[in-house]
Amino acid sequence: MTPGGYHGRYLDIDLTTGRVAARRIPDDVLRRFVGGVGIGTWLLAQSAPAGLDPFDPRAAFVVALSPLVGTPLTTSAKFAVVAKSPLTDRLCDALASDRFAIELKHCGVDALVIRGACRERSMLIVDDRGATVEPAADLAGLSSADAETQVRARLGASWRWFGIGPAGERLVRFATCSGDGRHAGRGGLGAVLGSKRLQGIAVRGTGTCAVADAARVVAMAKDLSARSLGPGTAKYREVGTIANLLVFNRLNALPTRNFREGTFEDAELISAEAMRTLPSVRKSCAACTIGCEHVFPSPSGAQVRLEYEGLFALGPLCGIGDRDTVIEAAARCDAHGLDVISAGGTVAFAMECRENGLLPDAPRFGDPAGLLAMLDAIAARKGVGDVLAEGSRRAAALIGGGAERFAMHVKGLELPGYEPRALQAMALGLAVSSRGADHNRSGAYEEDFRPGADRTSADDSKGPAAARTEVQAAVLDSLILCKFLRGVFTDVVAESAAMLSAVTGWDVPAEELRLAGDRIVAARKLYNAREGWTRAEDSLPDRILTESSGSDPRFALSRSGLDRMIASYYMSKGWTPAGEIPPEIVRDLGLTDLFPEILR
Repeated sequence: MTPGGYHGRYLDIDLTTGRVAARRIPDDVLRRFVGGVGIGTWLLAQSAPAGLDPFDPRAAFVVALSPLVGTPLTTSAKFAVVAKSPLTDRLCDALASDRFAIELKHCGVDALVIRGACRERSMLIVDDRGATVEPAADLAGLSSADAETQVRARLGASWRWFGIGPAGERLVRFATCSGDGRHAGRGGLGAVLGSKRLQGIAVRGTGTCAVADAARVVAMAKDLSARSLGPGTAKYREVGTIANLLVFNRLNALPTRNFREGTFEDAELISAEAMRTLPSVRKSCAACTIGCEHVFPSPSGAQVRLEYEGLFALGPLCGIGDRDTVIEAAARCDAHGLDVISAGGTVAFAMECRENGLLPDAPRFGDPAGLLAMLDAIAARKGVGDVLAEGSRRAAALIGGGAERFAMHVKGLELPGYEPRALQAMALGLAVSSRGADHNRSGAYEEDFRPGADRTSADDSKGPAAARTEVQAAVLDSLILCKFLRGVFTDVVAESAAMLSAVTGWDVPAEELRLAGDRIVAARKLYNAREGWTRAEDSLPDRILTESSGSDPRFALSRSGLDRMIASYYMSKGWTPAGEIPPEIVRDLGLTDLFPEILR
């Protein structure tokens, strides 16, 4: 009997032929990979051969749910999107929150695997009966939000939508997928859908998915909801994640002007405190009690869900201290379907290229009109925007002349809003992450903020700490629960294991779930190794390793210091100094069937 919280099957959809098959997910796979990014990684690895270009029609695009979706557990209405990234050529998984997850669960599946390519612009319709592909030329050129409005007017208000905008259609390598104003943004997964000429996915379900112990799940949900309204989440309810801007500025950890400095002189002008003078609306994701979303009006009239990462990337990183410009820039990224972090990072790269005579058509740092115009040009692939639509790593190769010095990325993914030289455990997390420069797949910065920790020291203790938080993140991203709950739990893994046990009926001890986190982290690494990863990719941009942040020598990180931390990270996991996973660990984690080449 299928365990509670699961349907035990996924839909395998071939857009080229129109064939749809329901396939079983074995119970042992469900237990070993849990859901979300775990099941998504398993499906991606076994659904397409190695070495495919992300835009190859045979490449897979996976949507994966978790066993907690549809339960009353707060923040559980999430889903994962997994594919090979066109920005990094490595594994990419992204998460989104929306009733889309609940409706898809009601369709009687745990995941979708989408391969092939449509002959014309189309949409995928999924319901209790399965999936069909329908023409959708009328959605071309629309933002995902406008497409959603049109689809729901056509199909009915109860349908949910997850799709792309114009940037995805034009294969901008950092295009997003979104629904209900929430984005699965990083890594360019919107471009993968665009390459399949699929505008998006509409879902509506009427089925149910039973849990093993409903009374226990309800009791846990009530307790978790009450704790989610405590002091650990207070700042997110009050002003949202933009509250972090001035905190990082004080810590010399706010990346400014393409990571040349760690403080921004105009931070006060775009801070959460400055935003409070604007009318705003507080919202929540589906099935969430925290309510961290703060929606602001843009000068063009759009409503913008502003987060710290967008504020940093479109503000200090580009030298922009004008509140209205930053909000409008975020609105344009949403309308076009652009990842705000990669968009800001790539424009900042272009600004520094201009300073050095390499890209005369790019805007200067601090140019509000130039920033907005460049975002439009990237989404339209017009002029220099066509080059920048490739992302900073590829753009640097096209521009030449040493432009790679100014491309702030790891594995091709632009750095998020944390100055690595001021947060050196975070620096390690960014370097070793399978997704590239990523703050969500590793909570290594928790070590930087631990009482008594030295955040400017590259010491060996940071390796085991980064490995531990990476496993914890993998557990949360597979269940899938919001990371804002971390401060609510006494023991994240143990309490997550208890919830999983109540939903599924399995007896899942904490150590088993921790091992599942280890397995998922290793599976991502093995997937990347299959696609060409080498140890040299686990690094940081030369600027971070050769220059101090601003003029303060305390905020510096040497290459040898980073290598020392990476070695301690590998050793704590039992991997080789080159970052390879020994065959015996692959066997112990139960990954030999998924990656048999590791034993050859």
